Amino acid sequence: MTVNGIDDVLLVHGGTPLEGEIRVRGAKNLVPKAMVAALLGSGPSRLRNVPDIRDVRVVRGLLQLHGVTVRPGEEPGELVLDPSHVESANVADIDAHAGSSRIPILLCGPLLHRLGHAFIPGLGGCDIGGRPVDFHFEVLRQFGATIEKRDDGQYLTAPQRLRGTKIRLPYPSVGATEQVLLTAVLAEGVTELSNAAVEPEIEDLICVLQKMGAIIAMDTDRTIRVTGVDKLGGYNHQALSDRLEAASWASAALATEGNIYVRGAQQRTMMTFLNTYRKVGGAFEIDDEGIRFWHPGGQLKSIALETDVHPGFQTDWQQPLVVALTQATGLSIVHETVYESRLGFTSALNQMGAHIQLYRECLGGSDCRFGQRNFLHSAVVSGPTKLQGADLVIPDLRGGFSYLIAALAAQGTSRVHGIDLINRGYENFMEKLVELGAKVELPGGALV
Repeated sequence: MTVNGIDDVLLVHGGTPLEGEIRVRGAKNLVPKAMVAALLGSGPSRLRNVPDIRDVRVVRGLLQLHGVTVRPGEEPGELVLDPSHVESANVADIDAHAGSSRIPILLCGPLLHRLGHAFIPGLGGCDIGGRPVDFHFEVLRQFGATIEKRDDGQYLTAPQRLRGTKIRLPYPSVGATEQVLLTAVLAEGVTELSNAAVEPEIEDLICVLQKMGAIIAMDTDRTIRVTGVDKLGGYNHQALSDRLEAASWASAALATEGNIYVRGAQQRTMMTFLNTYRKVGGAFEIDDEGIRFWHPGGQLKSIALETDVHPGFQTDWQQPLVVALTQATGLSIVHETVYESRLGFTSALNQMGAHIQLYRECLGGSDCRFGQRNFLHSAVVSGPTKLQGADLVIPDLRGGFSYLIAALAAQGTSRVHGIDLINRGYENFMEKLVELGAKVELPGGALV
């Protein structure tokens, strides 16, 4: 695998505990969406705590193609976005920028409001299971958009002002909830969204939109009501920290018997993870600036774990923690209920010496929507097992970071291919590895 002419490989010499301090910035699952929201404003917006990750760069490029001025602010990690001169973009340019990301579909509503039309090319993203984009288009149709499918993508038009509507999601999808929010705020009338996602990143996006002048109410039964307004202004907002990245480093500390202080980690958004981390046998200490995670010694404990939408155990926490569960004593059961194909990454862990068996049945918890559909979505992890270095090819973002953790915990050297994919959601991850004492190098002996 080659990126920009350079072999996209990292050599990882395992067996060394990760120790030290790293910082997490704003959430990957919020910052790009807050950047898209700036399109809706009549004036500039200021977004702080922005991580330098590929998804941010993709959205920055797409916004600039549409005439939005994006420049660094006065402090590190700050962006100023000025949508005063929004314009149509060249189809080929959009396609070139959007090929590796699904975020462009969220530009539809804002562009329909600003320009009356939008174009969405074929979409990429991590291959971890179904993420049907057709539902996004159906939602936009309900708002009054007209959609024409062509060879190079989808062309959307809004002959009249978009109108509020009633929508019930079949599953509390984060992406679908974001689509409705970004479209409903300037639509005429009231939009009622039932069975909505209520993740902390959704709440933070609602905070952004409310700062812009939107009227959005969240009920306790996963219903969100949006009263459309005629005009929105800019915002000044500090993005909430990335709880998914923080949990990844926490799992790395546990799997390598290390000690990592994650500056920027926030207890409030990680409470479910912290409970599980403690049950496994991990230790943590919380202060006003972050959370310290460490392996306190002794045996880790096996657990039964079921992923779910917030406030349940997040699916993005599952893969890194499974690596640590290979070092726990006994049988751990993992039931994945969010993405049907997310456990495929475990085959590489087995090649490294883990004992993980996948099942089609719903194990260790309630029945889920995948139970009757022949998907390998439950796992039994038997441990502890000694991991050995191996050749690994990264399958997706979280699975990729999980392979890094496994390689760091293993004896011997691993060649991890496709590491550039990790840049989608982990800021400066290789520099952070070095800061934590990891023994990693690029092919040819070049240090990271």
